[in-house]
Amino acid sequence: MSSPVPHEPVEPRPVRRRDRRGRGPRGPLMPATVPAYRSRARRFDELVLGAVDGLEKQWSRQLEGTEFAVEDVPPSNPAPWERGGVPLGRYFPADAGLPARIVVYRRPLETRALDQDDLADLVHDVVVEQVAHLLGRSPDDVDPGYSDGH
Repeated sequence: MSSPVPHEPVEPRPVRRRDRRGRGPRGPLMPATVPAYRSRARRFDELVLGAVDGLEKQWSRQLEGTEFAVEDVPPSNPAPWERGGVPLGRYFPADAGLPARIVVYRRPLETRALDQDDLADLVHDVVVEQVAHLLGRSPDDVDPGYSDGH
């Protein structure tokens, strides 16, 4: 009878991280460095921020403390001054310790835009109109380039 063979230590197998068909790990469809990686909502936010940055250079003192926000759709209850149609943006005056706020609605603007350039123009126009409402001025006074293309 032969002597028993001593067992060699068994190294643990590496943990495999594969999908159920054994093709390997799933990754993002496109790398984060590609412009298309950003979501539509994120690109829209950047358009709003760009429009606000341009206006804050000229109106920084008057816009100090004003909050700018983006929401997908406007609430179903219209403001008393809104008649017909879907609002593209709203200005809420400062009230009870809350700062003034300008809200831009993403979906109605995306629906009206023909392409990305048109969307950028629409966002700029809505931000200028709401800031003009806040300042009690005409949109042309707030941004001399507002009337271009209107």
